[in-house]
Amino acid sequence: MSQAAAASLPERTDVAVVGAGIAGLTAAALLARAGLQVELLEAHQQSGGCAGTFRRREWIFDVGATQVAGLEEGGIHRRLFAHLGVAPPPAEPLDPGCVVDLADGHPPVRLHRDRRAWRDERARQFPGSERFWRLCETIHTASWRFAARQPVLPPRSLWDLGQLLGALDPAVLASGLLTTASIADLLRLSGCSGDRRLRRFLDLQLRLYSQEPADRTAALYGATVLQTVQEPLGLWHLQGSMQSLCERLEQALAQERGQLRLQQRVTALRVENGGWRLTIESGDQRERILQAREVVLTLPPQTLPALLGEELPEGYRRRLDTLPEPSGAVVFYGAVERADLPPECPGHLQLDWDAPGPLFVSVSREGDGRAPQGQATVIASVFSPARPWLEGDASGYRQRKAEARRGIEAGLERLLGLGPERWLHGELATPRGWARWTGRPWGYVGGLGQHPLRFGPFGLASRTPLRGLWLCGDSIHPGEGTAGVSLSALIAVRQLLQGRGLPLPLDPEDDN
Repeated sequence: MSQAAAASLPERTDVAVVGAGIAGLTAAALLARAGLQVELLEAHQQSGGCAGTFRRREWIFDVGATQVAGLEEGGIHRRLFAHLGVAPPPAEPLDPGCVVDLADGHPPVRLHRDRRAWRDERARQFPGSERFWRLCETIHTASWRFAARQPVLPPRSLWDLGQLLGALDPAVLASGLLTTASIADLLRLSGCSGDRRLRRFLDLQLRLYSQEPADRTAALYGATVLQTVQEPLGLWHLQGSMQSLCERLEQALAQERGQLRLQQRVTALRVENGGWRLTIESGDQRERILQAREVVLTLPPQTLPALLGEELPEGYRRRLDTLPEPSGAVVFYGAVERADLPPECPGHLQLDWDAPGPLFVSVSREGDGRAPQGQATVIASVFSPARPWLEGDASGYRQRKAEARRGIEAGLERLLGLGPERWLHGELATPRGWARWTGRPWGYVGGLGQHPLRFGPFGLASRTPLRGLWLCGDSIHPGEGTAGVSLSALIAVRQLLQGRGLPLPLDPEDDN
């Protein structure tokens, strides 16, 4: 074959992973560790996606995610890093994990890491609610034991079903009776449904993790995330920035000779010769073709119709058409003198706020690499319907953006005492900016939401109807957050490797 003919042939790889957020980085590193040739394709100029960072002068801002779960002993990130042979990034547990101001004249609720301190706090804040919390703890214990056995949900093959059945025990089966229940149902079962202050607190907290309030959050999911802050689990603050998590995963991928290719946007997926043909637009606007035996897609499932075209089975297309729209986010990124913050300001806060909505606020720590000595970054985010921000004319968009910023700054003045004159830097991102940054449709920042009818056995599976096409990320079980998307990546990788007869990473029976 001539050199010219060889140069015209498509590039080939065993597995193409599309999207270099935490899910894509995890999947690619695990596959490379298993000995497969892997190409990780990312449209942006850096990895991270919603867990990435950006710089403004001397300040570093976490784009979206600002805290990590799963770095404790036995946690998913800790186990993954051990398997991949890289050290986890430096991090400190958050205590309190969050301080929630319900703006009702009562002292804010402090989510202590110490279990006894949290029990005392909730008794003061929500008298008579202990039956609810005990019920959540019981469900959490069963669910955690179930998850540790690495079930595959929802099952789509006999092997998947075997993994699921092998993870069951009597306690799990008993909690399974609540599969279609919500957290609001648990409140009713425990006699706490009349506690309106508790309900407001739960709505705020659950919105962060499940994209849904208490009456629309699956009980089995919500009962677990409500225990995440407390030992032996915990939420963690990364030294440097959230990008440090991505850097360790990039390191793991590189040491196994996997390839991370930035500014590579996949525009089409087609079945070809028993595998997949990927059409890729490079940063220089050139088009190239990559052939892969299998594809792991971390993009939102709403992108599948455009990517697959007529390759998408009609029944699966109808399923995707019925998916609800995920949320967007409006995010304020600011910097202040640390002396202008309240004394002993916690790292994460929530405020029940009307306009533009409840705020989730993250404040950098002294010496954590995000701001110069004596200064701090402040990030305040609000969930918002995404689509309206990309519709309408430019003047209407500017007006709406200005109104949202005024509302967020007013909330930050109420929460932290920061008046307009205190800001050293301030800027606002909307779903329009998120759409450019992440490439997600309409700038979606979350998954599908952990509604009882979309969680666990009722959710989208990582195993698609198309042979050799796998899904993972925040729309696939077990949901969003760095720990959740890492688990979804692990499930997809285990399924893929099992189909090739290769050893499974982090197998419950052999975790070496």
